[in-house]
Amino acid sequence: MMHNPPHPGELLRDEVITALNLSVTESANRLAMSRVALSRVLNGKAAISPDLAVRLEQAGVSTARAWLAMQANYDLWCAMQHEQPPVRRLQDVV
Repeated sequence: MMHNPPHPGELLRDEVITALNLSVTESANRLAMSRVALSRVLNGKAAISPDLAVRLEQAGVSTARAWLAMQANYDLWCAMQHEQPPVRRLQDVV
């Protein structure tokens, strides 16, 4: 069972941008995106998109697949935190 994974933007902020002493503005420039868009990701308000994941890989920060896997794990954990509507099997068991 998954336990409250961090938003991947927080990891990007803490383990990469802060560790490299980069500002959000400089990081956004290097990733060819707006400061506002990157800030939303870093603050957990927006997801790591496939495009951003590719840019991070091109910038030498892990792989695009790793970033997308982190985002998928975070999204799945969030979905599991609230009650889902009743669901029935798609195929009856024989």
